[in-house]
Amino acid sequence: MNSDASKGAKAAAPNPLRARIAARYPELPLPPVDISHGTGGLPASISVPAGTVLFEESAPCRGFPLVLEGEVRVARGTLGGRTLELYRVGPGELCVVSASSLIGQSVLPAHGVAVTPCELVLLSTATFEAWISHEPFRRYVFGLFSDRLADVIGLAEAVAFHRLDQRLAAALLGHGAVVRATHQSLADELGTVREIVSRLLRRFERAGWLVLGRERIDLSNPIALRRVADGLSADT
Repeated sequence: MNSDASKGAKAAAPNPLRARIAARYPELPLPPVDISHGTGGLPASISVPAGTVLFEESAPCRGFPLVLEGEVRVARGTLGGRTLELYRVGPGELCVVSASSLIGQSVLPAHGVAVTPCELVLLSTATFEAWISHEPFRRYVFGLFSDRLADVIGLAEAVAFHRLDQRLAAALLGHGAVVRATHQSLADELGTVREIVSRLLRRFERAGWLVLGRERIDLSNPIALRRVADGLSADT
């Protein structure tokens, strides 16, 4: 094979990182390779341990994350105090907080923390701007804004109109018979303080609905918890 043919074969070889992104984001319409070529293309993926702060509230957005492995918790508040979880980002999902900050050229309205060990690709601002110029990708991102807005409205309604015992009961369901969580993590998820969550959990335990352990909660009567979550009496 001559030199020119060798260069052509190399250029045509698929990018393994792009292939991994496509596998993790099967519904995401990736822009053609030449769109991001002028921005330096894709950076190498990075791995971070659980607990890593990926971006901070009121800070400039440094890039757009694509999660290949793990889960990122996006929350509003201060890292040292009370927080309200907005949503979580895993493989196949996009962070609309990062997208809105980059599109609006504004500071981040929330912070993101790795819940588990994560591997992600951080697209540079220039690469994201190149990708967002690709209409199918742009329509996909804006469609997610609509979905997330509905989620946030639902969260606001829950905070404003649902009693905390209903919200706590709902948060415990859907994880199987054993919920592995601390009282503090549940309080953060619900936007309240640990003491109130602990008091409600002890009340649920006295009622025979669950058994409290160290960083675990065994659900012994999920039917009663479901009734509480639905705003019904657990005894009827």
